[in-house]
Amino acid sequence: MKNAQQLPLELCPHCNISHPTLTSCGSVQTRTYNGSNPRFWTTYSCSSCGGVTLTAAPVHPHGMAQEIEAIYPTAKTVADEIPERARGYLTQALSSCKAPSGAIMLTACAVDSMMKDKGYKDGSLYARIDQAAKDHLITPEMALWAHEVRLDANEQRHVDEDLPLPTVTDSDKTVEFATALGQFLYVLPAMIMRGRMPKDDSTDNA
Repeated sequence: MKNAQQLPLELCPHCNISHPTLTSCGSVQTRTYNGSNPRFWTTYSCSSCGGVTLTAAPVHPHGMAQEIEAIYPTAKTVADEIPERARGYLTQALSSCKAPSGAIMLTACAVDSMMKDKGYKDGSLYARIDQAAKDHLITPEMALWAHEVRLDANEQRHVDEDLPLPTVTDSDKTVEFATALGQFLYVLPAMIMRGRMPKDDSTDNA
């Protein structure tokens, strides 16, 4: 990916809108005090939320910017270790946080899917969350938060006219929990397994 007038990203790093229009709004070239490490910095503004994304690219010897090597901030993504169905729900929730009611229901689907993937398939989601806590798959605190997500989703499905519509802050909170749950159930165990894999003795004896 090279610096251009438009920055092609799947999600805006600020508002998470899918396929955002990120337009260049300025650039500058920098070096260290002794003239080394030349880099080309470009800012891009999102037409949806106005948030600014910064890219960095090394500078070619002839003065042209090369491939982008860093983007700040990075867009939120769902880890590959999370099962496909739950990952799909969570990815959709991330890209629809501007529509809080939908994002909250999608997040509840992601939590439900994770519970089923771990073998908790019978009964209501309420009962399965409680059983997962009793079996120490999740902590009591995580179970309480999961119940909050479940209740928030129920409120949206049942259209309680006495309750205010959820805000983007509300949907961000639910997505944050589901992401943390995925990290706890899938990403961290995968990291531990990779860390415990036997080392190749041939590299030690080289």
